[in-house]
Formats: sequence, C-alpha cells, structure tokens
Amino acid sequence: MKFEVINLAPSLDEFISLRSKVGWTNPEPEVVKRSLDNSLFHVCVLSGSDLVGCGRIVGDGAMYFYIQDVIVDPSYQNQGLGKLIMTAIESFVADKAVCGATVALLAAFGKERFYEQFGYVARDGHALGLGMCKFVD
Repeated sequence: MKFEVINLAPSLDEFISLRSKVGWTNPEPEVVKRSLDNSLFHVCVLSGSDLVGCGRIVGDGAMYFYIQDVIVDPSYQNQGLGKLIMTAIESFVADKAVCGATVALLAAFGKERFYEQFGYVARDGHALGLGMCKFVD
C-alpha cells in the first residue's frame, strides 16, 4: 500500500476522529484546535485522502521538545507507519534542537520498545528521577 507523508497539521475533524479510533478521549473541539495550532511541528500519513497516522511536537522550540499524539489508525498498524511518523519527527528534532536540548515523550503502556529504536530510554529514577505527569480535571 502506498502512503504519503506530509508535514502539515491534520484537519480538526480528522485528528479528533483518529484519536477516537485508538480509544483516546477528546476535549472540546476549540481546545483541540488551539492545541494543534500551537504545535511546533506536525506530520501526517495519508492513504489517498484519508488520515491514517499522525504525530506532532510541542515545546519551546529551543531547549524542550515533547513528542505528542503519535497515532496510527488501528486498521493500518504494523505496516511501518509509526516508523514513518517518528522518522519525520526525528528529522525535525535533528534540524532544530541544539546540543543539550531535551526531547521527551510519554509512551503508551507496552509501546516503550518502539521508541527505544529511536534512542529513547526509560527514566529509571536514578540519574534523572522518574517521569511524572498531572491531568487537569
């Protein structure tokens, strides 16, 4: 199957739909739109005109880059789309991040090995402490 990789934001409706397909809940559409608009980088994978995968980077564009929303439509998983997305993300980071910058992500449970192939390591609590997050109600 032929896929097209583009470095543009997905449409709001396609992005919300893709998130729903993998079981993620969505905030109100205006919140999702603001989030997409404030991203540093987007990558989309298309099959024809259909969005079947995406990823993005948020952060300050200098010291901190956070990989967010790496999503592949379940019916297209295990076809290398995640690698296409991460390759585009890694290319952006290589071009923009300076020595000493931090690139981080929160991997979905069981997906850690996927990110290890791109050089990401789990924080074991020793040198840097464990990662933490907070979800706002």
